[in-house]
Amino acid sequence: MGGVISDPALQSRIDALQGLSVAQEAETNRYFGERAKKGDLSWDGLDADANRFMADKMVALEPIKAEFCHMLCRSLQARRVVEVGTSYGVSTLYLADALRANGGGTVIATEYEPAKAAKARETFAAAGLSDLIDLREGDLRETLKVIEGPVDFVLMDIWTEMARPALELIAPHLRPGAVVIADNTAQFRHAYRHFFDFVEDPANGLRSLTLPFDGGLEMVVKA
Repeated sequence: MGGVISDPALQSRIDALQGLSVAQEAETNRYFGERAKKGDLSWDGLDADANRFMADKMVALEPIKAEFCHMLCRSLQARRVVEVGTSYGVSTLYLADALRANGGGTVIATEYEPAKAAKARETFAAAGLSDLIDLREGDLRETLKVIEGPVDFVLMDIWTEMARPALELIAPHLRPGAVVIADNTAQFRHAYRHFFDFVEDPANGLRSLTLPFDGGLEMVVKA
């Protein structure tokens, strides 16, 4: 069975980037494991040392989850997508490819770290997808204050403390039937509690289901 990416060159590029992400997992797991043993790690917010450590680390969404997001974008005929947490831009390639197959559109991508944003721009240009991506560098609480037009799909793959601030800014722009996907919501359910407080508030018109992907993948739908 073929994958969702029909362009072999793009798939090869994605595979190479995924390989780099996997190669860094052992170092990342070791760092956070040691911090957790010391008892000085909080998932409610990374401290200065954790932010320093992660500043150059690639954090790529697992391929099966990225493919699922691609298929959702295709089924929604999405034209405007927001990606909260771009890193080196691997999942962004999936989203932009889906929009290209839909006939065009914009992925509004966010990244706080300048070095990662620079790498992501290189990735987008090399893949020939830059014209479909609006990469906004900086604090998402500022960069997402302006979102032009209705949003069809959102991918959240970011530190949990930023999930609710991002959703609060995006939610007013979600069109009926829009989908929000958030990663690792079962694994880090407690850290996501503020996000879930917002999702479960009836006033916000959202419905949610935790899908059985590794770590849990939250699918939120705008009623």
